[in-house]
Amino acid sequence: MTFMHPWLLLLLLLIPLAAVWHLGRERVRRPSLLTSSREELSIVRLSYKSLLKLWLSPVLLALAVAAAVVALARPIAVQSEQEVHSEGIDIVLALDLSGSMQAQDLKPNRLDAARAVAADFIRGRGQDRLGLVVFAGEAYTKCPLTLDHDLLLSQLDQVEIGEMEDGTAVGLALATGVNRLRESDAKSRVLILLTDGENNRGIDPRTALDLAITEGITVHTIGVGRDGMAPIPVQTPFGTRLQNIEAHIDEELLREIATKTGGRYFRAHDLSELKAVYEQIDKLERSEIEVTEYRLVEERFAPWLQAAVLLLACAMMLSLLMRRQVL
Repeated sequence: MTFMHPWLLLLLLLIPLAAVWHLGRERVRRPSLLTSSREELSIVRLSYKSLLKLWLSPVLLALAVAAAVVALARPIAVQSEQEVHSEGIDIVLALDLSGSMQAQDLKPNRLDAARAVAADFIRGRGQDRLGLVVFAGEAYTKCPLTLDHDLLLSQLDQVEIGEMEDGTAVGLALATGVNRLRESDAKSRVLILLTDGENNRGIDPRTALDLAITEGITVHTIGVGRDGMAPIPVQTPFGTRLQNIEAHIDEELLREIATKTGGRYFRAHDLSELKAVYEQIDKLERSEIEVTEYRLVEERFAPWLQAAVLLLACAMMLSLLMRRQVL
């Protein structure tokens, strides 16, 4: 409950002041009695009628005034409801699982860094359906478009290098992601493709690019990894050893894919840049949310006003009865 005129509640402070004034006045008006001993004084007692007149009637009057002040302050009950309308965006993440994603120029390695940043991105997209495509020498859908982000995160956590033939099938990844989005009726359909290499398996990426353009799907591409050599763990007869490799990112192709589909190409050399890339994509691809708020205001002054009238009537009746008895 709230009040339309809360400042009027300050008038309640006058009630205790009036009570002090009333007690002082009664003390002055009360007749004094001279007595020679305490024993005689103990015989004198205020009758219950006098007590009623002295206390009950003023208390009822004070409560009546308090109720009237609350009524004047206009108590109201406000109920608010919101209707949220969101068009939503369907987003598919295409994640490279080629062997070079084990490179440790991003800590702890490229795949784990990409997985952690993608997980944060997923958690921030509560209104959108998201899916996951993984690729190496081939490509497949790890998780279809879903609003069950916990399921998607568990699938993302399970992806591992080596679960398919090695290689970098950018064209197949692009085609698989587009096929997942082509039947979507979302206002905006987006594919985010992350890789650290160049296409060396499967179909020509430009064939898949034509399909993306035809379907009106926006593709953001991310090239991840440091320029030049990067350490990668390899198995040797003496155990796991770090060996420097050089990954070649086909930036020209990734930039072409992004540009022709209305997306953007991003380059992430380290973990901080990769986080910044996903933050930029998150800002670029935001759902339009329309919020309609309804407020229902219900007046609550009537019970207080009725209580004030009733208390005032009781106080007046009591005062009238006391006078008649005195007369």
